[in-house]
Amino acid sequence: MASAKKFMERIIAKNPGEPEFHQAVKEVITSIMPFIEKNPKYEKAKIIERMTEPERVIMFRVPWLDDKGEVRVNRGFRIEMNSALGPYKGGLRFHPTVNLGILKFLAFEQVFKNSLTTLPMGGGKGGSDFDPKGKSDNEVMRFCQSFMSELFRHIGPDTDIPAGDIGVGDREIGFLFGQYKRLRNEFTGVLTGKGLNWGGSLIRPEATGYGCVYFMQEMLKTRGESLKGRVCAISGSGNVAQYTAEKVIQQGGKVVTFSDSNGFIYDEDGIDGKELACVLELKNVKRGRIKECAKMFDCKYYENKRPWNVKCDIAFPGATQNEITEDDAKALVKNGCIAVGEGANIPTTPEGIKVSQDANILYGPGKAANAGGVATSGLEMSQNSLRLSWSREEVDKKLRDIMIAIHEQCVKYGKKGNYINYVNGANIGGFVKVADAMLDQGLV
Repeated sequence: MASAKKFMERIIAKNPGEPEFHQAVKEVITSIMPFIEKNPKYEKAKIIERMTEPERVIMFRVPWLDDKGEVRVNRGFRIEMNSALGPYKGGLRFHPTVNLGILKFLAFEQVFKNSLTTLPMGGGKGGSDFDPKGKSDNEVMRFCQSFMSELFRHIGPDTDIPAGDIGVGDREIGFLFGQYKRLRNEFTGVLTGKGLNWGGSLIRPEATGYGCVYFMQEMLKTRGESLKGRVCAISGSGNVAQYTAEKVIQQGGKVVTFSDSNGFIYDEDGIDGKELACVLELKNVKRGRIKECAKMFDCKYYENKRPWNVKCDIAFPGATQNEITEDDAKALVKNGCIAVGEGANIPTTPEGIKVSQDANILYGPGKAANAGGVATSGLEMSQNSLRLSWSREEVDKKLRDIMIAIHEQCVKYGKKGNYINYVNGANIGGFVKVADAMLDQGLV
């Protein structure tokens, strides 16, 4: 497609040194350009040009004091990408790899993901190159307070509602919210992922993982399959991976791997509920490394490896971007994998996606499969606005219904013959709603 190629040349020239953003835009453009060509109203209004340009980019310094009394300086960001459907919504990431290009890619993805949920949310993303690992609670608190001292002027319950992401959990959300409340003198639903006793929603910690499994179940149903008895390889060991594993085990599947940035563990007999509880304590409380579980579980540990060479039926990449390469995808196919459900954002390279699709594997892209987290954040926003708290069962049912609705949109826009291209379905389904809203609202 010459038009898609020319468009990407302009994107790369205009956004140099941002390969992750280029990758995210290219994936979407490849899917939606044929649809745009059939619907010239979008081309005439330059919708895709407008969607790839953030409405606002905020970058700021974050000075803070460490426990030795020394001044440290980090960089903070907030990318307010698109508000056609509602206030900006998307997480904050605290990690040394955070930079403008990565956050633009995440914000761009978030626009489509939030659109697919059917909830009234725009898309955004933010964070800092601050690394909370190895920092004391007091150091994290001082950083969060400094970060929010600038961010607070750009966010609000009807403007921009951040949430957590990598490096931003319950502790960080609490410190951020406390500083916002102090500065604005108001108690509002400006952040999601809050503690249950001060405005949070039940199921929110579990939502991304649970939603990913619900989406996988819908994909498997299209082929008369289920999770029961299936061997599942999961990467990561944080929030997404933990609750993906919990739901897989509840549904009768067998989880055999967890990983972190240093390597992965492999338990051929399957990780049970008791062992999963150990992982949760290790990662959420002790903040240790996954290799410590090898001794606890008496299982194998592979240093500096990813878990895509083990035999499995289903893969759930739940760590970070581009963790499944072309070779990894080939290994999964060779080992009998029938489905991939992305818990992370763009965890598979374009070459890896092609391998999966060419092998007729059920491939659920992150913007659809992991939308359960932001969907439940949207439900938390609703509860905050109503000053209500829904039961665990109510939230879980709403989450499942949303994931079913997302799957239906993917099928509607991605089915061709007997094959469902979930990448095309998610991209086109997410695009149409945002694009039509932008048309309705004029040149904004």
